[in-house]
Amino acid sequence: MKCRVYSLNCCDDNAKVVEGAPYVTTTGTLDKHNCNFSVHGEDITTTAEGIDTYHLVKAAGRYREVARTQGISTTDLVGRMLLMTRQHHTYVGIESYPTTFGSPVTQFNQNSLPYTRVTNLLATSQRITQFSDGKEPKSGDKVVYTSGAFDLFHVGHVDFLEKASRHGDFLIVGLLLDSVVNRYKGGNYPIMNLHERVLNVLACRYVSEVVIGAPYSVTAELLDHFKVNVVVHGNTAVLPDQNGVDPYKEPKRRGIFQVVDSGNDVHTETIIGRIIRNRLEYEKRNKRKES
Repeated sequence: MKCRVYSLNCCDDNAKVVEGAPYVTTTGTLDKHNCNFSVHGEDITTTAEGIDTYHLVKAAGRYREVARTQGISTTDLVGRMLLMTRQHHTYVGIESYPTTFGSPVTQFNQNSLPYTRVTNLLATSQRITQFSDGKEPKSGDKVVYTSGAFDLFHVGHVDFLEKASRHGDFLIVGLLLDSVVNRYKGGNYPIMNLHERVLNVLACRYVSEVVIGAPYSVTAELLDHFKVNVVVHGNTAVLPDQNGVDPYKEPKRRGIFQVVDSGNDVHTETIIGRIIRNRLEYEKRNKRKES
């Protein structure tokens, strides 16, 4: 509960989080919190008995429905963890190409490997704009840069980004390509593909901007392009790049590299471990939904 509440509180558009809300929404709940309507996506939830959890507010005319972001669901994410698939990864292109910031990134033709396909999430510029505040650093702002996978965005990430943001005025987060994350984490990581991770990170109130498909090594070109003053990394092990070089060699040379301890022991693996341990309950729940 605490983890979910904390994560929601970090969202830019969130006004108030109600802890311990009833699973079946009632008009009494709406009145208690001065709400006119209850809003949900078109994927209606039901009780174990198959009853619409919003039937009471619907009957009172106090229900509104909105379209959810297509291609993303909790059930799908859990399935990726349990089945250990990599079909959700995004691979485009057919060869290595130089990025804007001087670091070659290898990408694959989606037909060259049997487990790859383009994500169901259609990441349009409009959708990304909905999550972004569209602001640029002001003159004199201290720009902070960090990069990583930020997979299954969780409270550990929130705590890290909050502390990273304290080092300046404008926090830029570089999101690594799926192929890059998979190269150093293995398995079927990342669980969430690049497009999904971008939207999650953009929704965090502490983040000012994201770099989509950032290079693993923080290059001089990137630092100069964004006028970065501070580069931060979490208190975790740093693996060398493919050429064996420390990915933070350049910011360390410039004396602008800092390690930030989130103070939180929740990691992506922590979340996955919980799901694996509760696999049987997850399967029972889905059977009830399908019946």
